[in-house]
Amino acid sequence: MSKNINDLLAIMATLRDPQHGCAWDQAQTYQSIVPYTLEEAYEVADTIERGAIDELPDELGDLLFQVVFYSQIGKEQGRFVFDDCVSAICDKLIRRHPHVFPDAAAEATGVAPTDATSALQGWEAIKAAERGDNGQHSVLDNVPTGLPALTRAYKLQKRCASVGFDWPDLTGCWDKVREEILEVEAEMAAPQQDQAALAEELGDLMFALVNVVRKAGFQPETLLRSANQKFERRFRQVETIMATQAEPVGIATLAQMDAAWEQVKQSERSRSD
Repeated sequence: MSKNINDLLAIMATLRDPQHGCAWDQAQTYQSIVPYTLEEAYEVADTIERGAIDELPDELGDLLFQVVFYSQIGKEQGRFVFDDCVSAICDKLIRRHPHVFPDAAAEATGVAPTDATSALQGWEAIKAAERGDNGQHSVLDNVPTGLPALTRAYKLQKRCASVGFDWPDLTGCWDKVREEILEVEAEMAAPQQDQAALAEELGDLMFALVNVVRKAGFQPETLLRSANQKFERRFRQVETIMATQAEPVGIATLAQMDAAWEQVKQSERSRSD
């Protein structure tokens, strides 16, 4: 039988019921649920990247359950309920799409984006105005510290770019990467290596490379996930190749494994041609 959001809310309330609920669900707090929320979000991303769209409703349901969980705790504390979350996002979507949901204020702005890029620029401009209305004083306000570091670096750089603090083109970004590489090499070559200084320079190098990725029009988190998947796919094939030989992974030399790696790469290239 088909279920709706009211069924889910009722199930969540029952799980948290002090007398008849589940001890684990009863014990949870806003803070304790956060790791599960992040995990569910990544599982949604993984499902999409694998092209397993038939699995997506189940994974999205898991993610929706996280929202319902927070809302139930909020209700118990008298702070907010699920409908408040729905109202907040509805109001925000209407407010940030004045070209789709016009009102007197929107008509005064003359905002009428004609493509995805200009629509996104309009969205970001409205967000910036909202941050100002809230009495915040930095363009970097409200970039969550809990984001994955690559994503947060991207967002910090994007915020700064929105006020003109950005390289005019990729050339400046690459020059900065080369500068940071030299600084890393200098720290590594120092007679008495300062680990703290080396760590700082390596961090600067990674941050500079994120700038290249951003300026090229990509999301660093997405690219690194893709690179991780490619590496995993190829190394698993290396393991398969080595398992058929006298010296499997763990016993084989680096040269033997590297030869198998090149074999895998050539095989993939041949299939793509």
